[in-house]
Amino acid sequence: MAIAILITGFARSASIPDVIPIPAPNPFRTVAPAPGLPSTVVPAPSPSKAAAPASSLPKTIAPTPTPSKTETPVAYDHKTAAGFWQESDDQGRPGAWFLFVEKDGLYEGRFVKMFKQPGEQEMILTCQKCTGDQKDASMIGLTIVKGMKRNGNKYAGGTILDPRDGTVYHAQMEVSDDGEQLFVRGYLGIPLLGQTQTWTRLPDDAIAPDDIPAESHGPDWKPE
Repeated sequence: MAIAILITGFARSASIPDVIPIPAPNPFRTVAPAPGLPSTVVPAPSPSKAAAPASSLPKTIAPTPTPSKTETPVAYDHKTAAGFWQESDDQGRPGAWFLFVEKDGLYEGRFVKMFKQPGEQEMILTCQKCTGDQKDASMIGLTIVKGMKRNGNKYAGGTILDPRDGTVYHAQMEVSDDGEQLFVRGYLGIPLLGQTQTWTRLPDDAIAPDDIPAESHGPDWKPE
């Protein structure tokens, strides 16, 4: 069965820090005479002019603003499937963004952003048709590609999930020689009966590290 419509057809939603101004120190001060010195040492300021601060007086140190927490984007190896990818429909409209990572020697990919398509009425927020620990899991962060074993540019032995109906297909993938395209094929039975989608690589900073959705799980999931 084909996965050309695996991603499009979903309603997409993007789920995807301020500096406090520091008041300048007042440069005008009135300095009292030092004890024991005649009053003429420090003349009274003219009524029409403010006295300039003495050069020996300590300066006011403005507090340093606390910088916002920002992490440096990960530099993914573009010779592999690791990184951000965009799936688009036949008209070039983006359907979803995925993040592929290596885990325990295998590659997996999850939704990190979805886009609503023209004509779609309802937004699918959870995977109601999924089973196991993904039952009713949030669509954003849902891992749909699992267990992909790398052999050079090619990946096999894994699965891909259609979250619309919970069907799990066998999967194969291949990264183009320039690392900018990912060919994703899902099938039932034998690869010949499947269909291939071409996904496009996104920049490594497509989503700031702090904003990347974590892997989602269903309410009954328990960490190992």
